[in-house]
Amino acid sequence: MAKYKVNRAAVRHCRDLIKAGKVVLDSDWGRVQPDADTDNAFLEEHGWDDYPAWFLGLTEGANDQTKARHAFVYGDFSKVHRSALIACVYRASEWRHKDVELAAHRLLQELDKAHPGTKDD
Repeated sequence: MAKYKVNRAAVRHCRDLIKAGKVVLDSDWGRVQPDADTDNAFLEEHGWDDYPAWFLGLTEGANDQTKARHAFVYGDFSKVHRSALIACVYRASEWRHKDVELAAHRLLQELDKAHPGTKDD
């Protein structure tokens, strides 16, 4: 099983987006999460310097400028999705990646505190 370390730059980027209000409080992450074409389009436009900022986990041992290096995406390359953070917590917990789980959980708590909207908003 792959091992992951927390991508501290991504945690900072996520916090900055939360503070700026660039969040989606209610989405179906299974339908809106970036697919391979979206990943490729983002990479083509922004390059490898910006891509890692969207992934809470870095795969240990994988080369930096590969998709395999980046795991636990938390947004759609423009906004943080609350449902994506929930998915990160769940997946990291399921596979016992405790550091990533806790980082995602803390970000989810920060998002909920900063943006306490409801599904009816």
